[in-house]
Amino acid sequence: MIKATADRASLPLFEALASEVRLNILHLLAERPMNNKDLASRLLLSSSIITMHVRKLHAAGLIQSEMISLHGATHKLNTLATDFIEIALPHAASAPRTFHEISIPVGHFTHFEVHPTCGIATTEKVIGQYDDPRYFLDPERMYANILWFGKGFVEYKIPNYLLNSQEITEIEISLELSSEAPGINGNWPSDIRFYLNHTDLGYWTSPGDSGEGRGNYTPAWWRDDVNQYGFLKVIRINQHGTFIDGIQMSSNGLEQLPVERNYWTLRFAVEDTATHIGGLTLYGVGFGNYNQDIEFRCYYK
Repeated sequence: MIKATADRASLPLFEALASEVRLNILHLLAERPMNNKDLASRLLLSSSIITMHVRKLHAAGLIQSEMISLHGATHKLNTLATDFIEIALPHAASAPRTFHEISIPVGHFTHFEVHPTCGIATTEKVIGQYDDPRYFLDPERMYANILWFGKGFVEYKIPNYLLNSQEITEIEISLELSSEAPGINGNWPSDIRFYLNHTDLGYWTSPGDSGEGRGNYTPAWWRDDVNQYGFLKVIRINQHGTFIDGIQMSSNGLEQLPVERNYWTLRFAVEDTATHIGGLTLYGVGFGNYNQDIEFRCYYK
């Protein structure tokens, strides 16, 4: 995620976005990584003009380039460097929001039902064998930093530290996730559904299982032909409903959310009834591009 403020330092970012051509480039790179020649062909522009636009997007931190070897030749491909921008506008000083925060490691699930392709791993090794759901019960799962499955769910219990005198104003959940394709497939959509305290929050369709280049935090021993990195998603639940990256997923909000005194129950699922059954990969610390576990914040007053 790129965090920007409304000041002179963020002008390169704002300038990069203030162009229909550059916005079209971002849309194309969201489909798949492309080199400058591919972009020029798709947009019917000269290579020199595309090079200029790509440089501006690079300078703003919106895209990145990587060298790959294909059929004996080396290619420089452009990829998106982020999928979320947060801009802080000037505002009057206000009292800081109070919240309880907890980070849940990927392997600390308390309930699951998973179907191949599936697996679970620490930053040092795969736990057990690929495509064997039994290893999701292995005691070593508590140390897992990545897990994946073709369909099913994983569920987490999260301590609820709210006092009787504290009233919830918003819940925020952030995590890195993607689809789960056999091997790697950037075009492998999956409808990932979210539940909190057994309340359906809605779903987000992951576009694919990314693997064009290695994740920023991928361990050196990790194979090149399997899950590399995902998408950082921020889910917010408030009185207006549930939102993912600012886009409403459902009208179920705080009023529809039952509160258990001692804990929250958080579930991520790819269900049999989904339109796109493309699996789920959860990335924790030591994997992917963001080096974080599942972050859960409960704001209150």
